[in-house]
Amino acid sequence: MKYALLICDDETISPSQAELAADPVHRAWDADLARRGAEVFGARLRPVADATTIRVRGGETLVSDGPFAETKDLVGGIVILECADVDEAIEIAAGHPWAQRGCVEIRPIWE
Repeated sequence: MKYALLICDDETISPSQAELAADPVHRAWDADLARRGAEVFGARLRPVADATTIRVRGGETLVSDGPFAETKDLVGGIVILECADVDEAIEIAAGHPWAQRGCVEIRPIWE
C-alpha cells in the first residue's frame, strides 16, 4: 500500500539543504529507506513565502501569496512510500528526524 508522509516543521528554524545533506541522522534515515526499498518519491518543498494559494468562490478565482494555513508548523516536504502496512509506515515515519522536532503525518493514498 502507498502512504504519503507529510513532513511538518517550523520553517523559521529549518536547516538549509547543505545542513540536511551533512546531517548524520537525516542520512541514516535516507539509508534506511534505501535498504527497505520503500521510497517511491520524496521532495523538500520551497519556503511558504514562495507558495501561492488558490480558492474559487462563487465562480471567482482568488489568488493569494503564501500558505492557506495560519500556523507555525507547515508542510515542508513529502515522501511517498510503498509499505506492507501502516505499521511499517509508522516505523519509517518515527525514524524521520522531523518527528523529533516537528511532526510527520501519514496518509494512505487512494489506489
